[in-house]
Amino acid sequence: MLKHDEDNDMRCHQWRSCNLPVFTSEEVTGQNQVKASVQRKIRQNIADEYPDLEPLLDEMLPKKSPLIVAKCQNHINLVVVNNVPLFFNVRDGPYMPTLRLLHQYPGIMKKFRVDRGAIKFVLAGANIMCPGLTSAGGDLDEEVPVDLPVAIMAEGKEHALAIGYTKMSAKDIKCVNKGIGVDNMHYLNDGLWKILHLD
Repeated sequence: MLKHDEDNDMRCHQWRSCNLPVFTSEEVTGQNQVKASVQRKIRQNIADEYPDLEPLLDEMLPKKSPLIVAKCQNHINLVVVNNVPLFFNVRDGPYMPTLRLLHQYPGIMKKFRVDRGAIKFVLAGANIMCPGLTSAGGDLDEEVPVDLPVAIMAEGKEHALAIGYTKMSAKDIKCVNKGIGVDNMHYLNDGLWKILHLD
């Protein structure tokens, strides 16, 4: 039986409980160009988290372009290249693409789909409830484990409307079918979406 790691649970809860609804450029507390060794580590972490993205990393994060990490309030970190936020994480959690980047490269993340009735709630920043994923209009990739960033698609829509982080595996979401299945980390028209450039 695996030992339960309460400290790790607390760290996960601390960064997972944060989404970006009112995030603004004023919340950026500092921007630093990272050393080459840190840049390599960030690139490797992103490549490990998104294997399909690895061939595109030189295009997204050119080695000759300065990589900036912008530290923000609420322990949010933005990975910025050429003044454009491309990835974010909270505390030491996994890197997640911004929705604008995901719309350019839609195949890089596993996808869940909510039904039409859930769309307005997701776009208001609500977490994704299990029934919105298991109903007739919803869809789950059954191989998705707990604690994985996923793209949140919507019934009848072409592009992702949010990026979330699974609180249960897809199999458990189907089996339990109640409560929060995915934490909503970033959604269309939230604060991060509205930041096109950081000066």
